[in-house]
Amino acid sequence: MLIKADESALLVVDMQGRLLTLVQDWQRILDNVMWLTRVARKIGVPVMATEQYPKGLGRTQPDLAALIPPRGLAEKKHFSCVAANCLPGLPGAERRQVVVCGIESHVCVMQTALDLRASGKEVFVVADAVSSRSPDDRHYALERMRHQGIEIVTREMAAFEWLQVAGTDLFREVSRNFLR
Repeated sequence: MLIKADESALLVVDMQGRLLTLVQDWQRILDNVMWLTRVARKIGVPVMATEQYPKGLGRTQPDLAALIPPRGLAEKKHFSCVAANCLPGLPGAERRQVVVCGIESHVCVMQTALDLRASGKEVFVVADAVSSRSPDDRHYALERMRHQGIEIVTREMAAFEWLQVAGTDLFREVSRNFLR
């Protein structure tokens, strides 16, 4: 199954200040999440984001927060965005495919992905745009999700699947600005 731009949404999970700098390779993960968010917006894929207990963990990293559309952000206390019931009403929440990125891989990302899959969604977790404090936690979370029918992809896999075809004005623009 391929990711389709008109059937998917991007979900950015808990990319918050106090937790972000504690995860492995945090700057690369932030860069990849921002890249993916910009590409999704350019292609027209809805973007939604969550924050886990922002009073304790801080708000979404400011540069990334600037890319989240108005009314595209929800707060939660449950680790799973589905269990928190914070996705309904966010842009793209009704779509059948969800591309997931963010932190931490083994907690909020995994629990959300598993619950989305259990609710009937096609779920794609972007391996180069998720992280945890421990590399083992990230590794085993990705392995567990894969075994549960969640597709593990990279940021470029998502972008090229959203684009579907070369030679269009949109492809040229995305290629020029993002695929160097």
